[in-house]
Amino acid sequence: MDGRWPRWGADAGLVVLTFLPALLSQPYVDTSGPAWASLTVYETVGVGVLLLRRRLPITAFVVGFVAFLGALVGSAGAGTKLSPLVFLPLAVLLYSLGHHVASRRRTVSAVLGVSVLSVAGLWLNRMTTDSGDFQGGLDVLAALAPMPLAWAMGFAARTRQELLAAAERRAADARRAQALEAAQATQRERTRIAGEMHDVVAHSLTLLVVHAETLRARGGELPDWARAQADGLAAAGRQSSGELRDLLRVLRDPADAVPLRPVPGLGELGALLDSHRTAGGTAGLTMGIAPESVPGPVQLAAYRVVQEALVNARRHAPGAPVRVSVDGVAGELRCEVVNGRAARRGTAGAGVGLGLVTMEERVGALDGALTAGPTRDGGFRVVATMPLERLHV
Repeated sequence: MDGRWPRWGADAGLVVLTFLPALLSQPYVDTSGPAWASLTVYETVGVGVLLLRRRLPITAFVVGFVAFLGALVGSAGAGTKLSPLVFLPLAVLLYSLGHHVASRRRTVSAVLGVSVLSVAGLWLNRMTTDSGDFQGGLDVLAALAPMPLAWAMGFAARTRQELLAAAERRAADARRAQALEAAQATQRERTRIAGEMHDVVAHSLTLLVVHAETLRARGGELPDWARAQADGLAAAGRQSSGELRDLLRVLRDPADAVPLRPVPGLGELGALLDSHRTAGGTAGLTMGIAPESVPGPVQLAAYRVVQEALVNARRHAPGAPVRVSVDGVAGELRCEVVNGRAARRGTAGAGVGLGLVTMEERVGALDGALTAGPTRDGGFRVVATMPLERLHV
């Protein structure tokens, strides 16, 4: 029971424990044919109502009590006796009445009904037998007196279950309230961070784009290399501003996560390397897999890995040649970015030191792996591998 035993097994065990004792003790009480016939009919009806005690507890109790009275009155009228253990099924039915019936009115009605039947049965018993040994009386009342305890046990079990269910509901409500409060606090913090980023980063990017556009407007006064740098600076600033706007929208409202700009993927790696070359770098790309065969999240992660690796190369190894290769091997996307030795001294203190951490987190979110480290010739290599199908939901 409670998931440990199947219901049919519990019912079978209860039938055996309830009806078998009366059958085993009857030979020591009365072995006459009428006694066995009365006991057999009573227990046959009792098995049926016992199996219906959960679905129809009141009906099962009333029918079982009528069968009980009929067996007692019939056997007394025939001058035979039944085993005192015939009271066991009635106790089980009373327990089910208290456990499964929550309506007080229906319970009282059932008890009053069987009380009237009890009085009628005792009267009929006295009218159908002349022997004082079979007229019933205090012996029957003594057997029936403990029966209300069975109902009380059933009522107590139902009350306990209701209390446990109420406690579980309160705990579930508390968990939902806690989760809602945490979500609201998280959203408030996201909104605060979005505001800070807008006030600081967006303002700086806007100034960067304005200055770059100013230089482009005066391109005739600049040398060719400076005009190319100004064009690249303006394009990078506009792209960063657009991506920042998308990020701020997601921070303010995660449900509004549809980006305003197309999400970059493997198809944009060529343009990304062009911007690196415009900034004075040297880069080559080897693409060994069709971009359309790669899921969008994996494409975005690979693009960000290459983007961050190129930025790190410009910062720490300016002028070094960069080789980018993207390939699909054994159900995985392998993205490798290798830069050579720096041609000139890198910028001291450039960056905030979170590039590799961010790449590792992004790749790890897709069940991938990232390795990064120096090469023997003084360069640096970043390798990201990601499954083309997610391993975990």
